Amino acid sequence: MAVLLAAAQQGDREAYASFLKEAAILLRVYVGRRIANSEVAEDVLQEVLIAVHRARHTHAPGRPVGPWLYAIADHRLSDAFRRLRRIEKYEVAQSCEIHELADGAACESSDGRGTAIREALVRLPNVQRSVIEMLKVENLSVREVAAATGMSESSVKVTAFRGYEAVRRMLGVRIK
Repeated sequence: MAVLLAAAQQGDREAYASFLKEAAILLRVYVGRRIANSEVAEDVLQEVLIAVHRARHTHAPGRPVGPWLYAIADHRLSDAFRRLRRIEKYEVAQSCEIHELADGAACESSDGRGTAIREALVRLPNVQRSVIEMLKVENLSVREVAAATGMSESSVKVTAFRGYEAVRRMLGVRIK
C-alpha cells in the first residue's frame, strides 16, 4: 500500500484509486470493530476516507502506511463518538415503531425515558400534544401541520415550542 500511496502522491490516479480501495477494506474492518451500528460505521468510514484524501500529502514516502491510516481513523472515530454522545444527551433512542407510539404504546428506551416522555405528552393540553405528535411522531412538516390544524405556521411553531418547554419542565430537564 505504501508503494501505491507514493505513486499517488506523484500524480498516478490509478495508483490512488487502488490505494483507496485497499484502504477502504482495511478501514471498514477497523471502524466496524469499534462501532456496532453498521450505518453509523459506514458514515464514519466515509469521513475517514475523506480525511485520508485531504491528508494524503502528509504521508512520508518510505514510512509505513498502516499507522498513518489508523491515526486518521482514530481522530475521526473520536469525533464520531463525541457527536454521538452529544446527540444521545438530548435525544431518546426510539426502540418501537412510530405507529405503535401513535397508537398510545409507550416507547421504552434503555433508561425508561420513553415512558416518562409519553406520560408528559399525555399531560399537555390537547392542541400542544397533537401538534408535537404530528411533528415528531408522524414526521409532518410545519406547513402540513398548519394545514391539518387550521393554524398558521407561526402558531404551529409557537405551540410546539411551548409544548417542548412544558415537557422539559415536567421531566426536570434544563437546557443551557
